[in-house]
Amino acid sequence: MGTVHAKSEENAPILPTIPQEHIKSEPAQHQDQREIFLDGVKARVDKIHVDGLARTKDDIIEDCIRDLFKAADFQDVLLRAHRARLKLDELGCFKNIAVFIDTSKGQGASPDGLEVTFNVTEHKRVTGGVTTQVGNNEGALLIGLRAPNLFGRGERVQLEYSHGSKRTTNFNVAFIKPMRGKYRPMFTTSVFQSNAEWPVSGYKQLDRGLLFDFGFHSTALIKHNIQWEAAIRDLAVLSRNTSFEVREQAGLSLKSALRHIISIDLRDDLIFPTSGSLLQLTSEVAGLGGDVGFLKNEFFIQGNYSLVEDFVLQGTLSGGFMRGLSNDMKIGMSDMYYLGGPLTLRGFQMRGVGPHSEGDALGSMAYWASGLHLFSPLPFRPGRGGFGDLFKTHLFITAGNVGDFSLSDKNLIDSLTASVRISYGVGIALRLGNMARVEVNYCFPHTFEKGDQIHPGIQFGIGVQFV
Repeated sequence: MGTVHAKSEENAPILPTIPQEHIKSEPAQHQDQREIFLDGVKARVDKIHVDGLARTKDDIIEDCIRDLFKAADFQDVLLRAHRARLKLDELGCFKNIAVFIDTSKGQGASPDGLEVTFNVTEHKRVTGGVTTQVGNNEGALLIGLRAPNLFGRGERVQLEYSHGSKRTTNFNVAFIKPMRGKYRPMFTTSVFQSNAEWPVSGYKQLDRGLLFDFGFHSTALIKHNIQWEAAIRDLAVLSRNTSFEVREQAGLSLKSALRHIISIDLRDDLIFPTSGSLLQLTSEVAGLGGDVGFLKNEFFIQGNYSLVEDFVLQGTLSGGFMRGLSNDMKIGMSDMYYLGGPLTLRGFQMRGVGPHSEGDALGSMAYWASGLHLFSPLPFRPGRGGFGDLFKTHLFITAGNVGDFSLSDKNLIDSLTASVRISYGVGIALRLGNMARVEVNYCFPHTFEKGDQIHPGIQFGIGVQFV
């Protein structure tokens, strides 16, 4: 935000007078360009206009834009206008938001004054449609119906039904209420039903429950979600060949859990970041009622570094640990950790790493996984500047382990590294808008244990968060 590269055009917007010392001319061959340094260019916001409001109340809008009046220079105006636009977008009231900045006019205008105009288009009272969504190595058809901005302050009710390619179905009814305040709080309550099949573990599970979520930002970049979930879960065997260990866990269970999620996302892009990092921590305690009880902690770290033009080195590290609260409470198979598959340890089957019984993955109480990736353009850059930029060449090496490790173990480091699985490979990664990434890799499992289910050769993966 320190400089702006501008070209002279007819009918350009009027900006505040910029002192000559802040303008740097380009060489003679680029006389149509100027480099404008915005640091120190005095400016203040005299007026803010919001055009296009119909149902939305003034107080919720004022809460989003009032920080603009604190701007001290032109660069600060641009930054605060961008943040105000993000806050307005988070309300969910508008489908289009445009920002215009012009010099202040009329009686009472200050010499360095600006007028900022937000041109908004509100959603219709009822919207809906049929779309597709991408989950963890699964595509789904999503049918949604939404009533936005019910009472003029961003409240909305939405109904969603999805049917996945792996026989998963989800139904959700949610009420979402954004609230006023510097921490951008948002409250969500939802009733859900989900049905999923896990052939690699020999079971299917039907969940019906209630979820309360309170989200807020402690700073501009740190987001918190505090959740309480209560669910009745019905685990059933999937076939006659399901192992006895899985059959033992079949039946109904009641889970009541409190969860805290903190995330810091500094990446410049969600799918193919070139710089920045992501940190996500999840802590969960179950046993506040019901017959399922455990303490669970998990983390995910991703760092990105641009080597040269369009060559990006990415490192990831994730891990988790859980333990039971008491002998009277159980831990369900769906709560445990699994490792293996195109989104974690490539070159292994889905849930292919760790303990199995008659071919069924049983899960473990702890895991760790890491990956080192190199993303580069396609050889010879076909389709550069267009369709070809959606593709990246992908080189990787992944490593990890899963097991019932104990934090009190004096040889914990030796236990974590005793049976490390390692794989490497090469492939192609495809960007699907800002929705997901597709990988087609040729994988080489290098180190594995007896009982692991490996997948050498071509492996296909689709998702948002990869190790």
